Amino acid sequence: MATILEPGEIEAAASSPPFLHQPPNNLFTLRALRLEHLAEGNPLADYLRMVAGLCHVQQRLLDDPPVSAIPDPERLRLCQQHGLPPFAADSLAREVGWLPWLDALLQRYASPTQPAVENAVATLRKADAGQRKAWAIALVSGQYALVPAALVPFLGAALQAAWSHWLLHTPDLALKPGDSLNQCPACGSPAMAGVIRHRGKYNGLRYLVCSLCACEWHVVRVKCVYCEQSKGLEYVRLDDDRHAANQAPLRAEVCPGCRSYLKLLYLENDAEAEALSADLTSLMLDMRLEQEGYLRPAPNLLLAPGGD
Repeated sequence: MATILEPGEIEAAASSPPFLHQPPNNLFTLRALRLEHLAEGNPLADYLRMVAGLCHVQQRLLDDPPVSAIPDPERLRLCQQHGLPPFAADSLAREVGWLPWLDALLQRYASPTQPAVENAVATLRKADAGQRKAWAIALVSGQYALVPAALVPFLGAALQAAWSHWLLHTPDLALKPGDSLNQCPACGSPAMAGVIRHRGKYNGLRYLVCSLCACEWHVVRVKCVYCEQSKGLEYVRLDDDRHAANQAPLRAEVCPGCRSYLKLLYLENDAEAEALSADLTSLMLDMRLEQEGYLRPAPNLLLAPGGD
């Protein structure tokens, strides 16, 4: 049955921006190619290429997923009915449905001849299901001290592939805003970064990018996503002579109230920019802001804070 809108509702519907922007089906390929491009001349080139290799494996998993349990459809329905994240990371990480994704990633990943990488892969292969779940729970809850830093990229890559698959292959999702602006409506994870889009109905809108499933959700601009105030926000960029201050493709929205910040990508200034790769190649900005006393609540599941 069609829904009939009253005049006031029609105006509201027309002026409301789309709440969600789904990631593309080739998300991980785009990330890998961007990382490979940004690795050229970067002091972190070896690490960026390693992550690019993981992204290529993530894409192969997305295209040819392992046989695994899917989230309970009834729970998905109830979560959506009550406005809760249907793929809640803190719950599903405790279950076994994502473990085949880790096995498949470890099987398909061609480890470079680097002792640290080989040891990390071997450690994950030998770990039992209970230990793997304990590490995953710690990772998605931000307790990095409980996860060996070398394991984070591989564990995070498997989790991202599983959750992105569930997001992209569950029809008719009805997602609602989370309890806080920076909480993903699909899985409850915190945002990794924000993207200012530049085309079509999304032009000029800010979408936050989930650190886990890559879901994107609309949040109004010029508002701190952590304390929700707008007063005194500043926009800090990396020192780069190639871009004027107001044309930098990546800037950090810095809040003086709660002393936190969130990186923002401006696609009008770099249409090929991608959140995860931009984040990994702008760590100097994180170091600068940390020295100035600002906190970063936004995680990147392929890099442990303080890790090598």
